[in-house]
Amino acid sequence: MSFEEVAFFHEMPQLLSLYAPLREQLARAHPDMGVRVSKTQISFRNRHVFAMVSLPFRRLRGWPEAYLLVSFGLPYRKESPRIVQAVEAYPNRWTHHVPIVSEDEIDDALMSWLDEAFWFSAAK
Repeated sequence: MSFEEVAFFHEMPQLLSLYAPLREQLARAHPDMGVRVSKTQISFRNRHVFAMVSLPFRRLRGWPEAYLLVSFGLPYRKESPRIVQAVEAYPNRWTHHVPIVSEDEIDDALMSWLDEAFWFSAAK
């Protein structure tokens, strides 16, 4: 993990403990992926961005107070109660948002969605 990744969590350092295992699992599954840190998100990419993590920048009703927001793109809308929002940003390009509040939520289901997003992005 880079200095920039760690520094991204300076305002909410408790969320680094959620990011680290997610990043580790993604790196294990896709060792050639790139990681880009910006002011508002950390992007994971192959040829294109396939997933992002961001911090809560505003309080939304019904959402946890502190969470790591994991977002990913697929060519269709994935249905799951864990996906709090899905938006068709472009035709056949759905961006899904999943808040993570515990390491237990970095499970096989989430990782399979991120893997699917990786391959969708790579095929564009």
